[in-house]
Parts: sequence; C-alpha cells; structure tokens
Amino acid sequence: MRLYITNCLLFLLIICIPVKAQEEFRNPFNFPIVLSGSFGELRPNHFHSGIDFKTQGVEGKPVHAVSDGHISRIGVSPWGYGNVLYISHPNGTTTVYAHLQNFVPNIEEYVRMKQYENESFTINLNLTVEMFPVKRGDVIGLGGNSGNSGGPHLHFEVRDTKTEEVIDPLIYYGNRVEDTTPPRIHSVMIYPIEGEGVVNGSNKARELKLITAKNGRQTISGKIEAWGEVALGIKTFDAMNGTSNIYGVKEVVLKKDSVDIFRSDIERFSFGETRYLNSYIDYAEWRNNNSQVIKAFTENGNRLNFVETRDRGIFNIDEERTYHLSFHLKDFHGNTRQLSVWIDGKKQDVPAIDTTGVTFFRWISDNRFGARGIRLSVPRGNLYSDLYMRYSVREDSTALSATHTLHDKLVPLHENAQLSLHLQYDTLENKAQYGIVQRHRGRRTWIGGTYNNRWINANIRELGSYAIAADVNPPLITPINPATWVKNRKIVFRLSDDLSGVSTYRGEIDGQYVLFEYDGKKGLISYTFDPERLTRGKHDLLLTVTDACGNKSEYTHTFTW
Repeated sequence: MRLYITNCLLFLLIICIPVKAQEEFRNPFNFPIVLSGSFGELRPNHFHSGIDFKTQGVEGKPVHAVSDGHISRIGVSPWGYGNVLYISHPNGTTTVYAHLQNFVPNIEEYVRMKQYENESFTINLNLTVEMFPVKRGDVIGLGGNSGNSGGPHLHFEVRDTKTEEVIDPLIYYGNRVEDTTPPRIHSVMIYPIEGEGVVNGSNKARELKLITAKNGRQTISGKIEAWGEVALGIKTFDAMNGTSNIYGVKEVVLKKDSVDIFRSDIERFSFGETRYLNSYIDYAEWRNNNSQVIKAFTENGNRLNFVETRDRGIFNIDEERTYHLSFHLKDFHGNTRQLSVWIDGKKQDVPAIDTTGVTFFRWISDNRFGARGIRLSVPRGNLYSDLYMRYSVREDSTALSATHTLHDKLVPLHENAQLSLHLQYDTLENKAQYGIVQRHRGRRTWIGGTYNNRWINANIRELGSYAIAADVNPPLITPINPATWVKNRKIVFRLSDDLSGVSTYRGEIDGQYVLFEYDGKKGLISYTFDPERLTRGKHDLLLTVTDACGNKSEYTHTFTW
C-alpha cells in the first residue's frame, strides 16, 4: 500500500509540473500569441534556440516579464540578439528577451553609463540579484528589430539556469497557440553510401519526386531500384493556424519495415551541440541551393543528444524484394504527417570509390595535408565522417596566390582547421593587409589571417576554395543628411568596407568619447545629442573607422548646437 501511495504521489507530481509551468509564465505581450518562428528550426550553422513572438508588424510594443525574478544579464550588440535581457527565476529557469528596441528607463540609464565607462556600444553585463528585481508582468522594454533580426519580433528563450541548455518554450505556451495543421513534406532525398551502395545505377544522391493528391496525400513518383547501403533525407516544414509562416518540425521518425531506424525529437539542447546542425542536414545542399534537408541518418562524429538511430539510420538493401520505409512527422501539438517510400532491391554493380589523387581523412584522427603553396591541419573532432579529400588547384601567375580547392564539395568543420597559403608576390609594406578569402559561387568572403615569412595563416570552418587577397582600401564613411543633424539632434553615418569589413569605430566630440549606436543590418551608426554630456555651443566632431586590416578613415565636422 505504501508503495502504491508513493507511486500515485509521484504520478501527480509529474503531471502537475507542466500545468504549474504554464501558470507561471505569462504572455510577454498584452495581445494574443502568434508565432513567426518555432524552437529547433534549422538556421545557418545552428538550431533556433527559442520561439519568435510576432509583434503585430511593428516595433515599440511593451514587453513584460513572464514571471518573478531578477535581471541577471544585459547585452547590446549590432549583431546577434541586439538589445537583450536575461531574467533568472526562482524555478531554476532563465528567460531571454532579444531584439528589443530599447530597455525601460532605469535599465537604459544603467546600460548607457556602462557604455560610456567602457567607451563601447557593444556590451555584455552580468548583474547581481539585487540590482534589477522584476515582478511578473513588469514592463522590461519594447519589442524591436535590433541585431540580426529580419523584422519586428521578440525572440524568446527558456534556459535551464544551471546548465544553460535551452528548452522548448511551447512547454509553457503550447496551450495558448492554436495549431491543427500537420507538417508538410517538400521533398525526399536518397543517398547511396559512397563505395557501399547504388541507386538506379548511380552513386550520386538524388531527389525523389513527390505527387500530392487533392486530399493532400503524398506519394513518391517513379521507380527506385537500389543495392547495398542506402539512406534517406527529408525536407519538411510545419505550419500553424492563421498565419502563412513556416516552422520547424519537432519530431522526425524514419521506419524500415515498421522498425524505427532514425528518430529526432527536439525538446532541449545545449549551445555546445548547436553547430552539429551542419551534420544533421545535407550541408552541401544548403550551401549551394539554400535548401535544408534533414539527413535521416547520422555521421560518426555527430553528437546530438536528441537523435536516436539504429545502425546510424543506414539500411542495407541485400535482397531482391520490395523494402518499405516510412517517414512519420509530428509537431508540438501532435499533428502528424506520414509518407511511404518503396524501394525495390535489385542487384547492380556498386561503383568503387575513385581514390586517384585522393587524401584520406579519418574523422576520429588528426589530419594533415600539404602541397605546393598550401598547408592544412584538421584537428581531431572537426570532421563528422571519414573523407576522401579531392584536392585541386587553379594557378594564376598574376594573383597573390593560386586558388586551392579542398575537396570537390563543401564540407563543414565543427570548430576550426588551420590553413596556410603561400604568397606568390610579397609587395605590401603593411603585411596586415594580406588575408585569406574564400571563393564560393562567384563571391569572396574575407577570412583574414596573420603573415609569417610569405605565408598567411588562418582558421577556417569548412573545406572549400581559398586564395590570398589584399585589402588596401580604407572604410567608406558616408554622412546621412548632415544639414538636418542639429535640427534633429541626431548625427547619422553609413559605414561600409569593400573586403575585410568594418572592425572598429570611435566618435569624439571636442576630444571626448561619444556613443554612436550601430545598426549592423543597415550599416548605420547614429549619435543622439545628450544634454547631460553635450553643452550648447560650437563643437568639433571626429569619427574614426578602421577595417579588419587596420586601414583607417577619418571624418571631421564642426557644428553649433
């Protein structure tokens, strides 16, 4: 009887936790919840770590603390979360409010003081418990579009305060979001494993065409004949009622003959895991076509905790029969979608791996490569799987270096590899103006690096095409409507750079630092006249801007206020 009572109490405790949690966290706004982004969505190099609340298409809506606690951290940046607040709560969670337009006056005043103390717009402040206590419902700021935000919204996170893991906020808000719409399937990919499998006579990945009936049921078009080791991938989105936005799918399951061989169920993850997204998706497909396909199989170096597989999700077609595979998708509210994939087992030659001119990299080991004008070191833990690295080079006698291509398709690295390229012509006095660039789809991306005896050394995060370039041009400072500055009590500039990018800027009036706020998306900086720090009269403005190579520009202006 005692055991029975104990089990009953445990059961009641378990079922009461989510109810209590839902009661604890109020809506951060005073209007109904509509989401523009869901937890765990596939984003560039990371999983989305929260949910995005729509703010009715505008900035300036009051944002409320969802529960009692204290502000434990404040951040300001032209990138990332922009203006962000972190509130720690007694229940062991921390909530995050990002992309704010601004903070409430007492917090704004404190942040401004710290920015002037540090002479920096970008700031990250950790606070003590007693500094800014908040009560449930207190206004803490206004919704905005700061940082890397594509439009007005509130990015909201729930974190485990102790571990810093992020938790799906729909655990707290799911009962306040209407959703009766099942996930949607956009496409399915089939992958013959290199040297081990073949599909329809080819060892190349291919997209399987879908046919959608009037009733919404989807089927695979065409015949699939395979032999050896094969895997599948799926491109899928979720939808919700009353909005045209698309969202990530919470649960993806692949079954083979009714047995689960792949299951991804994302409810929480750590920031240390988030870059494993590049192994979770078909990375080359994303980089080349901006299409994110979930691989329903895992690579050896993938350490995602929310993915479970059998035989890594790779299945062996070794009998001449029809194999039945099926995807089972589910969103947070339990809406489901299924799709069957029928594969005919047919004996056919499996193409051997072409190892001509190939360097074999093991995912479990340190790896090194060298050739004329190039050195590469890939430390252990950076590759997700073994790689037959196919190197090629394009010589150019007029360039600073040849263009070196590390493998015939882009390969992600979990952290960094060390790349060194040799200068063919060392003509610059300022060696900091040299740097490595990545070439992809006709564009150059500055990587940078350091000079050492005609070699440029840099860290890279993917295997691709690289060369040396030089940035000898200073940043461009463009004043925006200077005739209106005094009238509007606001000075505005646009900053730009042709290669390495703006690195630092500093504004001074009469030789004293003044705070220019930076909108990274627009490349705009602005100083709003501060009567407590700027007296009436004639003033001299000096703005200094440097790029990542140390090239410097200055702008001077005299004005009377």
